[in-house]
Amino acid sequence: MSADPHIAPHPAPPPGTPGREPPAPPPAQASGTSPAVLATILATEHWSLLGTRGMLWNELMSRISIHLTVSSASLVVLALVAQATGFGAGFWVMAIGLASMLLVLGSLTLLRVSIGSQEDHLLIAGMNRLRGAYRDLAPGIDAAFVTSASDDPEGTFVTYTLGARRPVLLHAVSSTAFFLTCFNSMVAGVLGALISSVSGGSTVLVVLVGTAAGVAYLVGSTLTAGRIFGRLSAPARHAASDAPDA
Repeated sequence: MSADPHIAPHPAPPPGTPGREPPAPPPAQASGTSPAVLATILATEHWSLLGTRGMLWNELMSRISIHLTVSSASLVVLALVAQATGFGAGFWVMAIGLASMLLVLGSLTLLRVSIGSQEDHLLIAGMNRLRGAYRDLAPGIDAAFVTSASDDPEGTFVTYTLGARRPVLLHAVSSTAFFLTCFNSMVAGVLGALISSVSGGSTVLVVLVGTAAGVAYLVGSTLTAGRIFGRLSAPARHAASDAPDA
């Protein structure tokens, strides 16, 4: 199955060909609605999905900005506490408390970004599906599309990359969700190291505990994100028309 938006569907065989079903009627004939009205309805739905996607990413960017702002403010608070009380018990209690708070806040932000990324994937698939409907109204117009008209996972990825070839791994590690995952992993490692240090652990133990906590958070978050995106199953209603006949 090809997800290339520039591949036009194969022409239907002549009527009466053995083993072939007669071609389905165009949407305008099937619904009894004029093509102009259908195009208006599809365009309205398309703009609705675009608006929803814009509001979604505005929300996600706001959540990330709040998280990073609170993280920066926490470092300032720690610096002020260190100046006022030195590196005594109060400083370490404050450091552990702030690190725990940042880890909880970061985990909630990461969860929302992961779910938002899934919603964004479905919005992209929906707009691809609408392009498939445009193609049904005006056969051959998909040759002018930069993005895909197939709503299967391959077609959605083509839309994400605007048709450019890009490894899926590179796309994943450059995502906002992975950025937050790395940030939270470092916070988890610092929290583990702080707890180990306050408990009287040696330098080697502090390093090992901090590293283990950071790696464990990184692996756990990556597996969770993989499960979230593994459940994506947008109906591929128009993907079949991109594939050559058997």
